[in-house]
Amino acid sequence: MTGKEFPVLLLDWYSKHARPLPWRRNPEPYAVWVSEIMLQQTRVETVLPYFERWMERFPNLPALAEAPLQAVLTAWEGLGYYSRARNLHAAAKIVMTKYVGQIPEQPAELAQLPGIGCSTAGAIASIAFGVDAPVLDGNIRRVLARVFDVSEPARSPAGEARLWDLARDHLPAGKAGDYNQASMDLGARVCTPRRPDCPNCPLREVCLANLRGVQSQRPAQLKRARPPHYTVAAAVICHAGQMLIAQRPTDKLLGGLWEFPGGKLLPGESLIDGLKREICEELGSEIEVGDLLGVYRHAYTHFKVTLHAFHCRLGEGDHPHPFEAQALRWVGLDRLDDFPMGKIDRQIARDLQSLETRC
Repeated sequence: MTGKEFPVLLLDWYSKHARPLPWRRNPEPYAVWVSEIMLQQTRVETVLPYFERWMERFPNLPALAEAPLQAVLTAWEGLGYYSRARNLHAAAKIVMTKYVGQIPEQPAELAQLPGIGCSTAGAIASIAFGVDAPVLDGNIRRVLARVFDVSEPARSPAGEARLWDLARDHLPAGKAGDYNQASMDLGARVCTPRRPDCPNCPLREVCLANLRGVQSQRPAQLKRARPPHYTVAAAVICHAGQMLIAQRPTDKLLGGLWEFPGGKLLPGESLIDGLKREICEELGSEIEVGDLLGVYRHAYTHFKVTLHAFHCRLGEGDHPHPFEAQALRWVGLDRLDDFPMGKIDRQIARDLQSLETRC
């Protein structure tokens, strides 16, 4: 009963309750592609203003491919997971050259582009091109795990394989785009991670987890280790009215973004000693560490950091070199906004600007 009724009930609900999202009003392939990359690990509410600004700044594929990476990262700033922006930019260049500006229609070809996995490829192919391709994002994974009461942990190899089979087996021919979006919407609005609204769910009569009273236990989770926490020190180095910022290597976390130089403390190391060591290793320079500017905390996907930022000055006659950074720049306070930064470094920059710090 569940297998046959599930897609019909879902599509009927979607016809009445679909979210009026901008990329749905005009499902042009480039817009769908951008939206799907932005939606990877990010909520729709967060994505909406970024998508609108992105489409104004890079309205089509050639505009994105021709843009400098720094402009792309600046437009992405605050959305997180910056590898998505770098991959999107790289993939746009590939499409312009290898595919003569035509985004591939088939999932297998899409999945060859940087930043596009099987699920994102299925979403682009089904929504933009009407291809019968399955999708298994976080929302769909949760809906399927509950409707079919999948007891295997959703992120385990066995659970992942079972959910992909269910996604493929229940895909309605010719309606994959609407079906996939319906599943996404249901997972986001009704079949939520906590406190799913089962009484108002269109699938309540066919959802095995609901009928068995185990919806709060689905999808089953793998036990996760506690994420590590790192203490970090950063230097706001001032000289001749300017501040020193460093560009992170493109193959590292937050690659291509700019930061105030510094790094993680070693076990048992003090903040001051650790900062001096990091600046010596990173820039080949000696510094004088001054007052504490502030303490900043942030949780990344797999770890947490507490960063202590200090006002600093270079040693007499010292000239820093980018031994571990991609590039260095001396910039005035009014130019910090011109350089894309991660959340912590942007907050440091904001604090410096609000204090009207003078070097």
